[in-house]
Amino acid sequence: MKQLSPAEELLKELGITTAGDIDIDAIAYHVGAYIKYRPLDGCDGRIIGADDRAVISVNNRIIPTRMRFTAGHELGHWRHHRGRSFICRAEDIGNPLKGPLDPERVADNYAADLLMPRYLFEPLANETGKTNFKTVDQLRKEFQTSITATAIRLVEYGPESAMLVCHTMGGRKWFYRPKHIPDKWFPRNDLDAESYAIDVLYGKMERSRRVLMGADAWFDRWDAKKYEVFEESCATLNNEILTFIVFKDIEMLELE
Repeated sequence: MKQLSPAEELLKELGITTAGDIDIDAIAYHVGAYIKYRPLDGCDGRIIGADDRAVISVNNRIIPTRMRFTAGHELGHWRHHRGRSFICRAEDIGNPLKGPLDPERVADNYAADLLMPRYLFEPLANETGKTNFKTVDQLRKEFQTSITATAIRLVEYGPESAMLVCHTMGGRKWFYRPKHIPDKWFPRNDLDAESYAIDVLYGKMERSRRVLMGADAWFDRWDAKKYEVFEESCATLNNEILTFIVFKDIEMLELE
C-alpha cells in the first residue's frame, strides 16, 4: 500500500472519495484556518496564525484555479510551518525552480496533494492511457486545477514515462523530471528548429499535435540521436509553453 502524504491523510480523515468533495474552505475550517478572498497588492496569498487558529488571505484578482491552489499552498504553510507568517508572491507559488526543502516548495507539494491526491488522481489519469494535453484537460476540469499544476501531476502519476518542460522566448524556464527518469536526460535550453514547440511559442498554433521527434532535438547528448521521443506542446496564459516529452524507448530509462 502506498504511503499517504499529510494532505492525503487529512482527506481520508474527512472521508473524501471524489474530486468534487474537495472543498478547500471546509477543509481549512476543519484545521482551524479561515480563508478570506480579497484584493491583495504585491502577493497572491498570506497567512497569519497563532496557537490553533489562522487567517489566510487569497488575492481575488487572480483566476479561480490559481486562487484554489494558493489557498492550498497557504494551508501547506499551516501544516508544515506553523508559528511562522508568510507573504507569498506570485513567483513563490507553483515555482518548480525552488529546491525541495524550500518552504514555498513544501507548501506547493502540500497543495498538489490536497487538490490532486494520488489516490484519486492516479486511477483517473491511468484510465486515459496517455500523458498528453487532452488528458490534462479532462483532469483539470475534474480537480479544478490549472494546466501547469495538472500537467506536473500527470508527469508524476500518469500512464507514460514523461517529463514536462516550460519555455519562454528567452529559452527554457524550468523543467520537471520525475525520479524514475535518469538525470542524464537534461533538456536543452533552446528549442530545435524542427520542433513543433517553436510554432506554439511563436503563436502559430495554440497546441501542437503529438509527434515523434528525434531525442537529439531535446537532449544534447551523444547518444540521444539513437532514440525517438513523443513531443506535444501547449501555450499557457503566461506567455509560456509547456511540452510533454514522452519516453517511448525503455533503454532511455536505464541507468548508466
